[in-house]
Amino acid sequence: MVEDVPVHPPQTAPTPAAPTPDHVDSLAAVLDLVRSGTATTRPEIGRKSGLGRTVVTQRVNQLTDCGLLEEGPLGPSSGGRAPRELRFRAHAGVVLAAELGATSVTVGVADLAGQILTQLEEPTDIALGPDQVLGHVEELFDRLLAQVTASTGGSSTATWGIGIGLPGPVEFATGRPSAPPIMPGWDGYPVRDRLARRFNAPVWVDNEVNTMALGELRAGSAKGERDILYVKIGTGIGAGLISGGQLHRGSQGCAGDIGHAAVTEDTSVVCRCGNTGCLEAFAGGAALAREGLAAAEEGRSEFLARVLAESGTVRAVDISRAAQSGDRTSVALLTQAGRLVGSLLATLVSFYNPALVIIGGGVAGAGDLLLAAVRESVYRRSLPLATRELRISRSTLSDQAGLVGAAFMVIDELFTPERLGRWVEIGSPAGFPELVDVPLRTPVL
Repeated sequence: MVEDVPVHPPQTAPTPAAPTPDHVDSLAAVLDLVRSGTATTRPEIGRKSGLGRTVVTQRVNQLTDCGLLEEGPLGPSSGGRAPRELRFRAHAGVVLAAELGATSVTVGVADLAGQILTQLEEPTDIALGPDQVLGHVEELFDRLLAQVTASTGGSSTATWGIGIGLPGPVEFATGRPSAPPIMPGWDGYPVRDRLARRFNAPVWVDNEVNTMALGELRAGSAKGERDILYVKIGTGIGAGLISGGQLHRGSQGCAGDIGHAAVTEDTSVVCRCGNTGCLEAFAGGAALAREGLAAAEEGRSEFLARVLAESGTVRAVDISRAAQSGDRTSVALLTQAGRLVGSLLATLVSFYNPALVIIGGGVAGAGDLLLAAVRESVYRRSLPLATRELRISRSTLSDQAGLVGAAFMVIDELFTPERLGRWVEIGSPAGFPELVDVPLRTPVL
């Protein structure tokens, strides 16, 4: 007779308890201090964070064990044993970033410190629609990832997240464009969902001007500032607002869309949004090209007439070149555009009172002429108190601001305490696109 032996279910490891809010808050605080370079040793972390020595040691050990921090050389001694420096492992993963413009797309791969490792820019037409344009972006991402893998000796680096800047209004909560004037076929398109499925990583999508503002805040001329107005003057015109060191998107994500504010009663030009009198329709790159073409055809500019004869068209960049060569008509066009932009900015400066206004975008690269006209209008029309210490300067990141900002958008979102607590134990957020849906106790930038 065979004795019955009780059968027990296979033993499984207990599921670890989720970190408490206090735990992830202190973990994120320690990581942020090291990532930002504010503190590089355990004693410095304790002084800057107010955390006790035991808690600091525990959090540093946890972050080191999961691969986010590493030990560096010995730091300076303050009298006792020299402390060991800590370093953030920025090479632990990569972030994909893309800035989509009206006529070009720029893509890049960044490390976890926001440093662009490699990038590509290629012409495109945003009006071709999301399937064709995003398919092109995906191909470029694959190409750059292959380059990064080759440069590391064949060791693949995990994609921790993706950041996309689009040239139109974006509902940030869903990552979907909303009635974008220059993007036919994009309204409501699930940009975030498509890229999340393709690369199995969390994705954030925003208006490109917001990513440009964020890029300047994190790595450009606005670093260390708290109240900034970033203005892009390109094919279109838009603004990004930084308030109290945080990006202000508004309740739906369309804050700063100044390109379609009315600046004139002139109804002769219909804007791409369908209205008349919009700033963009009279001062944007397309408006300058339109006026430059008319000047060439009517014989009011010999320089632009030659450009038209040679190339068959006149672009905004041609007007910049003509103005720098002394062409009076082009000088007048740029000056008028600068005054229109400056007149609207004067209202915003008095209303918002920023410490810094940054002018970026393709048309903003026209030289000092446009910038001087903007400054003249702002300083003349704004309240004296609002302009007493105001600086108005050109972007230092130039055409890389949007790409850098898209990378930092992802990095900022990944390292919020709520999201960090979801993936820190496994050391990487790669493979968790659902992280974008984690609710935050305090909204990120």
